[in-house]
Amino acid sequence: MTDISAEDPVKLYKARLSALIDKRPSGTRQRIADALGKHRSFVTQILSTAYATPLPAKHVPVIFSVCHFNGEEKRQFLEDYHAAHPEKREELEGGTVLRHMSLMVLDFKDEERNRRFDEAIAEFAHRMAAIMGKSE
Repeated sequence: MTDISAEDPVKLYKARLSALIDKRPSGTRQRIADALGKHRSFVTQILSTAYATPLPAKHVPVIFSVCHFNGEEKRQFLEDYHAAHPEKREELEGGTVLRHMSLMVLDFKDEERNRRFDEAIAEFAHRMAAIMGKSE
């Protein structure tokens, strides 16, 4: 990991997360973007120490799910994340567990239309999960 001091806890957890993701197969950042229903540039911003954009707590379980971090990797990252965002501890310790779902859908043969369709499906799934979570 790069030499990032603990003086900037956001940069510290971003550096750790980026290093962990760099150990994953090629295309992992795009898979994260797809799972979040975001552009790849958003993933770049939340992973790069050059950007001040923090990683929203709601995205942490998605990243863990996509990247298949082991227990120690999760523990180390969460330690750094909680140091930067102590107010998010309770939100993350709520135990959100995700499962992967795969769909075969029509290829519109147009990158922009495919992206918009994928984002709409991801947003729908996140909203449905939020609704179902409230009804329990």
